[in-house]
Amino acid sequence: MANEGAELAARLREGDLTAAPAVLNLVENRTPSAREAVVDLLKGVSPAALQGEAKAHVAGVTGPPGAGKSTLLSELVRAWRAQDRTVAVLAVDPSSKVSGGSLLGDRARITYDPEDRGVFIRSTAAGGRLGGLAPSTRAAAQALAVAFDVVVIETVGVGQSETEVAEVADTVAVIVQPGSGDVLQFLKSGIMEVPDVLVVTKADLGQVALSARRDLAAALRSLGRRDTAVVLVSSIAPVQGIDELVAALDAHREGLDLSARRLAARRASAVADFAAEHGERGLRALGGRRAAERWLAEQDPRADVATLAALLEARM
Repeated sequence: MANEGAELAARLREGDLTAAPAVLNLVENRTPSAREAVVDLLKGVSPAALQGEAKAHVAGVTGPPGAGKSTLLSELVRAWRAQDRTVAVLAVDPSSKVSGGSLLGDRARITYDPEDRGVFIRSTAAGGRLGGLAPSTRAAAQALAVAFDVVVIETVGVGQSETEVAEVADTVAVIVQPGSGDVLQFLKSGIMEVPDVLVVTKADLGQVALSARRDLAAALRSLGRRDTAVVLVSSIAPVQGIDELVAALDAHREGLDLSARRLAARRASAVADFAAEHGERGLRALGGRRAAERWLAEQDPRADVATLAALLEARM
């Protein structure tokens, strides 16, 4: 396994989409030899190795359970493929208390053509993490972004705690269903500060959906986020709003300082990996999470996640 990470990185740099299953198997493997291989993988897909940032648009899709994330993703995947974009979906599901594995299995819930080699979908278990992401999600997204045009992270849907995706994705879409009282809950929980695009589902409900969009737009204005797009969609026939949503996601990505966003994501991932390994005691030894983040901000901006995490360990 010593060279597996470097070999997978080379395949991804060559645009080999068939490397995706092996990449996910590797980053989900918690053995010591696999962890060393993941270090090689991340070094091989770092900005230093690529001479720039990975090409993919990394999009986070989040929101409360039952809001229609998977149904919407089925339509988004179809729209992206119609534009000849390759798509990888990392769907984070609740964990089974029996097996520890993925409980719902988004490959069953997201409709796509299994013969289409331009689409890769993998469900992963959230484990004990409350931030909406699985432990392997960050590494997988960074790696697959080298070969695919779009990498989607669909969070577990745990409500108020799922803001971690904002640290990983270039663009975050928060999904809301009308008539659910989510506007008030989002304002209370801070989730309204997360989205780059807000998506109101079930446009077929008519006035109820229009009212939800109006309330959300007003809530965003009250937070000083007037420029955040609010898109009304329906994922059931007649499907509507999907092209507008794709355009809103693209517009946000085009307006980004991508290098700065990705640099922040790598540093956040390094802190998350360090905390997963050493816990709160390790963070306290560094002076706390904010102190660790400030110290990383002084390090080489080209450094990969594994290198940054190792630097934190050395500092501890």
